[in-house]
Amino acid sequence: MSDEIEQTIRKFALQNAVFFKGTANPKAVVGKILGSCPDLRPKAAEITPLINQIVEEVNAMGLEAQTKALEEIDSSLLVKEKKERKYELPDLENVNGKVVMRIAPGPSGPLHIGHTRVSILNDEYVKRYGGDLILRFEDTNPEKIDPDAYDMIPEDLDWLGVKCNRTYIQSDRFEMYYDYTRKLLEMGHAYVCTCNGDDWRKLKENKQKCPCHDLPVETQLDRYDKFLAGDYQDGEAVVVVKTDICHPNPAVRDFVALRLVRTPHPRTGEKYIAYPMMNLSVAIDDHEMGMTHVIRGKDHLNNTFRQEYIFDYFGWKKPEYYHYGLVNIPDTVLKTSIIKQSIKDGEYTGWDDVRTGTVRAMKRRGIRPAAIRRYWVESGIKPVDIEFSWQNLYGMNRDIIDTDANRYFCVGNPVSYDIDGVDVIEGAAPKHPDHPERGDRKFKLEAPRTVFLADEDSKLFENDGKIRLKDLCNLEYGKPAKYIGNDVSILKKGVRAVQWVGSDAMDATLVMPDGSVVSGKIEPSIKAETNDMVQLERIGFVRVEKKDDKSVSMIFAHR
Repeated sequence: MSDEIEQTIRKFALQNAVFFKGTANPKAVVGKILGSCPDLRPKAAEITPLINQIVEEVNAMGLEAQTKALEEIDSSLLVKEKKERKYELPDLENVNGKVVMRIAPGPSGPLHIGHTRVSILNDEYVKRYGGDLILRFEDTNPEKIDPDAYDMIPEDLDWLGVKCNRTYIQSDRFEMYYDYTRKLLEMGHAYVCTCNGDDWRKLKENKQKCPCHDLPVETQLDRYDKFLAGDYQDGEAVVVVKTDICHPNPAVRDFVALRLVRTPHPRTGEKYIAYPMMNLSVAIDDHEMGMTHVIRGKDHLNNTFRQEYIFDYFGWKKPEYYHYGLVNIPDTVLKTSIIKQSIKDGEYTGWDDVRTGTVRAMKRRGIRPAAIRRYWVESGIKPVDIEFSWQNLYGMNRDIIDTDANRYFCVGNPVSYDIDGVDVIEGAAPKHPDHPERGDRKFKLEAPRTVFLADEDSKLFENDGKIRLKDLCNLEYGKPAKYIGNDVSILKKGVRAVQWVGSDAMDATLVMPDGSVVSGKIEPSIKAETNDMVQLERIGFVRVEKKDDKSVSMIFAHR
């Protein structure tokens, strides 16, 4: 067997051993060699005994010797290859040229993390195929509208990187809905019902028509004119679209298309009292706007069935419908009515309060749009229900921010210690352990040689008697504390290393996910930091929200 082949075997055996704590796996080495050297595959049976022999020799060396040997052969093999799984959304069906898709929020408040799913999925597809992404405000429920949402939602979408090139507001389109409803009545596909609502529903459940169902078209149109004119009071009449009264799914049987609401609308005031229900307005708008593909949660599946009746009655081409599984988002407040009331009561600071799941709160905490986008692309559009994982989102965000996030010491609820037994103490810590080119944070303690520890570390110090100030020195407990050198081997004896700051530290506040605020001190080198995301050592990633020459305000992101 040639020396070159033996060298190749030894190289991959050493690499496998280094990656797995000193013990190489012969089968893995065989696979690596045959995969990297296709010309050796015909000799697999011949070289396998040699591989086993060399692996045995390598495993007898010990990890330190293995690492040194591999470094001498090829130091690049010491770096483990990262095989990143590529996630892609499935292709859309029946794409003929450009696509037209839509995001259709109700303007009850700004977007929250749940809304970002449909926004990002639609945006991904429009960017892939080209076409129009429509923002449609579905504001046909005047009781649940926040006027500020018309501005907040586009701002949220812009931050997410979702680009809408057409915008519509349903409250501008009522006359069109009325015209199409009249056509449905004229075709015999709708009726004006004046029955008691509970009685109407019971009849539907029993697959029976109400007395209004088959009244003559002339009667229906006369009732419709009175309906629009306000001759009926709220709840006395509704316009209903006919479906199949015997449909096996009771939810699909005749559905309400228009109702009477005399609550003033924030945009149109008292101009209209006949309000379209979503299945009427959505079906008409999806046709009028040329929708080619519709993505939404499977909780809208019955709505799709209802809306298809309207498409069929008018002979319109239907979009391709996709219904993804429901998502449960634990441990966060999403409901806009609750958030709004909490803001009003002074419990929350605003729509970006960190205790909420709003997009604005995500932005304030330093969650990057790219992390949110990656999360939903990896979740895909399958109909399986899922539980949202905050930890997974944080992991994706960490991948994005870690490289740029310089490291700093910060102590909460600080306790001061003077240090005796030495005149000057000097130390240094890298701004980022993976980027030595950024330089170090330099430390120099002169009289009065005062340091601050977090209160929990102060208790640890008092209890253990000794402690190491990370990247600086070792101390023995006392008031003042006693300097006992800088030998890092003290850590092998069980002494704990803690972060600290000196007397030149700046005041700091850190808003935690539960809304509590930790006050403390942070090393002054953060004053020159230009990035908004940093990592506080042994605390986690935080976003610098505000700073001046004396203080820093930060928001906790995640560990």
